Amino acid sequence: DIIRTIRDPEKPNTLEELEVVTESCVEVQEIGEDEYLVVIRFTPTVPHCSLATLIGLCLRIKLQRCLPFRHKLEIYISEGTHSTEEDINKQINDKERVAAAMENPNLREIVEQCVTEPD
Repeated sequence: DIIRTIRDPEKPNTLEELEVVTESCVEVQEIGEDEYLVVIRFTPTVPHCSLATLIGLCLRIKLQRCLPFRHKLEIYISEGTHSTEEDINKQINDKERVAAAMENPNLREIVEQCVTEPD
């Protein structure tokens, strides 16, 4: 429910409407007392999607802000659905790269527009 309303950076649709994320792409496992591993596997709309890294960043930021429990978060592109999935997976799961990206005012503004709940 948390990620279904994230908007696509290019289109007026949500990631759920575009089938970039679905309920079946979310996996939650208990890894300790009151701590969970949340794994998201998203599918870009095209194999060369230039915004796949940005979509992954939006997913990470929204979940970090909204999950009501202690968690470890792993976000991946669904296997075989993007031409540079390995590089993108490394980027969106690297805390330092995520922090650096969010320090960029232009990028932060785009992420905020994508993750803000509709009225």
